[in-house]
Amino acid sequence: MKKRIVAALLCVSMVGLMLMGCAGTRDDGTIKVGITIQNLSNAYWAGVMGKLEQEMEARGWEYTIVGCDNNAGTQVGQVENFIISGCDLIMVHPADAQSVEGICSEAMEADIKVMCWDDPMENTTANWVLDNTELGREIGKTASEFINEHYTKDEKAQVTVIGYPSTKVLLERADGIKEGLEENCEDNYEIIAEVDGLEAPEAQTNVETVMSAHPDANVFVGVCAGAMIGSNEALLAEFGKGKIPENYGVITTDVTLQQLDSLKAGNEAVRAIVGFEGSNEDTAKACADMFERILSGDDFSSGKNICRAIGPITPDNVDQILKGM
Repeated sequence: MKKRIVAALLCVSMVGLMLMGCAGTRDDGTIKVGITIQNLSNAYWAGVMGKLEQEMEARGWEYTIVGCDNNAGTQVGQVENFIISGCDLIMVHPADAQSVEGICSEAMEADIKVMCWDDPMENTTANWVLDNTELGREIGKTASEFINEHYTKDEKAQVTVIGYPSTKVLLERADGIKEGLEENCEDNYEIIAEVDGLEAPEAQTNVETVMSAHPDANVFVGVCAGAMIGSNEALLAEFGKGKIPENYGVITTDVTLQQLDSLKAGNEAVRAIVGFEGSNEDTAKACADMFERILSGDDFSSGKNICRAIGPITPDNVDQILKGM
């Protein structure tokens, strides 16, 4: 079984390897899948793709997984290579959905099935999506439970929202977070800052800046794993492990081993995570099952946007999730 994970745009010298992985074997019944995602260096994606590799190998499929480093032009080239190499299914996690609509249309015209992860694209067989505004509301609701436990109208939580507005789905999550806070808090919080934090180092730097300008900043709510990891590191640097006040907290989404370990430890700032499906193993299996549905010819004409399940991960269920990481 051939397998390759490639982390950047395939150069001309790599095209031959891709052709070996996907081309020329359509008659033997082997399924060939091409996957392009935003960034393989992201901890969440690295974990999920590792488990998805195992799922596809167990099903006897050949596959190529590439990251486009959040570059839409790179991603278009990757999909072109998948088309040339004759893959049966292409999965796109788009850096910019509009930019890849055209090339995905070409794939469909070549009788290749196309699935989009995260965005409700037009030129696909089906989209496996999060309702990112609803996910944000769930993050806000989960943060509100923490805030309502520790704060009052007279002593309001000083909230920082950590987002990444240049990416549409993350902007939707941040907007949902603010809606969730407004809907569920008891007039006991105020948003004192909104900062970027897609990756952990950026989030840590920006949270440290907020804490310097607002010494009372105490609740950090974000759109991704990097927001949680960076905020947690900033608070650990400020207070030390085991010394973070119990009314300080970080609540975000994504599910990485580092996040779960911090939640389980109980002596850091991570209070809850809003996850999807469950563990990386659960997500990979659900994704591969979607591939199966698409490849078997399921009819998505009545609605091709298939929403993923979401739910909170807390100290009460973290051990169960860790088993599948």
